[in-house]
Amino acid sequence: MIVPTMAEMMAQGKQPEVLFWVGAAGSYDDRAKKISRAFVKILHAANVDFAVLGTEESSTGDAAKRAGNEFLFQMQAMMNIEVLNGYEVKKIVTCDPHSFNTLKNEYPELGGKYQVYHHTQFIQNLISEGRLKIDETTLQGKRVTFHDPCYLGRANEVYESPRDLIRRLGVNLTEMKRNKSTALCCGAGGAQMFKDAEAGDKEVNVLRTEDALETKPEIIATGCPYCNTMMTDGIKFKEKETEVVVKDIAELIAEANNL
Repeated sequence: MIVPTMAEMMAQGKQPEVLFWVGAAGSYDDRAKKISRAFVKILHAANVDFAVLGTEESSTGDAAKRAGNEFLFQMQAMMNIEVLNGYEVKKIVTCDPHSFNTLKNEYPELGGKYQVYHHTQFIQNLISEGRLKIDETTLQGKRVTFHDPCYLGRANEVYESPRDLIRRLGVNLTEMKRNKSTALCCGAGGAQMFKDAEAGDKEVNVLRTEDALETKPEIIATGCPYCNTMMTDGIKFKEKETEVVVKDIAELIAEANNL
């Protein structure tokens, strides 16, 4: 798979259609890298002219801001904005709702104004433009439930694009009792991913996994690398690994289309 960087594109005097913001998880976490690869396969299949920043991409500063370190957040943001504006980036797509939320809502006041899409929104656009079709026979009839990432759903009210894509897979989508605006966090948001759990009788991710298991799914679909980790850990805790898999929507589409 060829993944050009912005620097390589600029050297050739080209401006890509969209910048793929990979994010920290998608760059470094082995499980999340699979989501990045699946999305890149989809971009190639739809002939999207895209690029990544590569080593010039730094953390958006989301975790620092949520943890209360506004100074570090602004430092990271300003550094990224300088790079993005230097390349005259207009449109950004990312598989990480945390990056999506930060780039879309918190970068503009610091001088970073871009059209920002979550990968489910971007894929939905590709379908409506006739650039991509989803094969609905591969996963037909599979029982799927969707976990709403907080920073995609409640924070940005993006509920329909992930569900629309799941329905196009020909699967049987069953909602959890807590969904959309009443969905429960996976337990990783607000930089909780990087700290130990507080005292209590149940981990948030286990509680959320129980919500999902009530729908008797074969697949728990999500649209966030952190949610993916937390739900996978929940499945392991409940010893359901042989019965249930946790997959990103991009992975399901890549699988459906044999990419």
